[in-house]
Amino acid sequence: PGSGGHTTLFRIIRYPENHGYQNRIYFYDVYHGDHKYYESFVRNYYGFGGAVANVEDGMEDANIVVATGWPTAYPIFNSRCAGKRFYLVQDFEPYFHPVGTLSLLAENTYRMGFHGINIGECYASKIADEFGMAVDTFKYGCDISRYRPVQGTRRSGVVFYARRETARRGVELGLMALEVFAARRPDTPIHIYGDKMGKLPFSFVDHGHVTPDELNAIYNQCNAGLSISFTNVSLVALEMLAAGCIPVVNDTIQVRVDLNNPFVHYTPAYPSALAAELEAIIDAPDFESVSRAATDSVHTRTWDESCATVDAIFRRDRKSVV
Repeated sequence: PGSGGHTTLFRIIRYPENHGYQNRIYFYDVYHGDHKYYESFVRNYYGFGGAVANVEDGMEDANIVVATGWPTAYPIFNSRCAGKRFYLVQDFEPYFHPVGTLSLLAENTYRMGFHGINIGECYASKIADEFGMAVDTFKYGCDISRYRPVQGTRRSGVVFYARRETARRGVELGLMALEVFAARRPDTPIHIYGDKMGKLPFSFVDHGHVTPDELNAIYNQCNAGLSISFTNVSLVALEMLAAGCIPVVNDTIQVRVDLNNPFVHYTPAYPSALAAELEAIIDAPDFESVSRAATDSVHTRTWDESCATVDAIFRRDRKSVV
């Protein structure tokens, strides 16, 4: 629960299901965890009502078979079930591992002959050019029905998403930047959500895991948010914009390709620069008008449009049910 990649995956599952597809989900768990435990998340958190099975028990024939995280590409490659193979690519997953066996195994999945469906553009050409995989893309959406300004709230703080297990989201860098910011602006509230952080060398509100509605309330308490990513862009930055909270992001080519927005503050990735940019947003004399314009800038980025693009890619070659 709360994983951006899984939330996007289940949005994509839900859209074709609402348009006549019959979906089945297969778990491939290399750690042999409790299948029923993880199935409960699919049912209760993501609201999926279709079949949920273990891939080791075999896969039924289908028109479309979709790999998600890179380990799932292997059982799909080896399965004898019918169905055109697609690969939902949400990041360049070899970067999730130090250079070695796991990064190589992740790279090899791009050579399996699947049809890639990439979210965003930042790695589509890399995968096509370096690994020869056919690739289509779809745009990042934003849940503007859930993330939005709340009338009557007063903004006075900054917010940071911290998830220790995800190295590419730069938790350590973000905490260093917040430490610098707190020393400069000790009276400005700092909100941290994701993991419970415990004791840090500055005062902050330790939210831990929150629901989307709770998160929107946090965004509405804040002028600025810190969103760090060293691979693909984080969904957090778009959600902040939708809520009128101005994101500060580490400046990379990957982020700019898929988050080309005039209200995003692209900043060199070192603590003092990130802290200074947060401070500049807090001090902006015209913040309210900027906040409203930031919200308006993402009003057309709906997930329905993004999922419709994925559906069109599926239907181009296969027009029956999954």
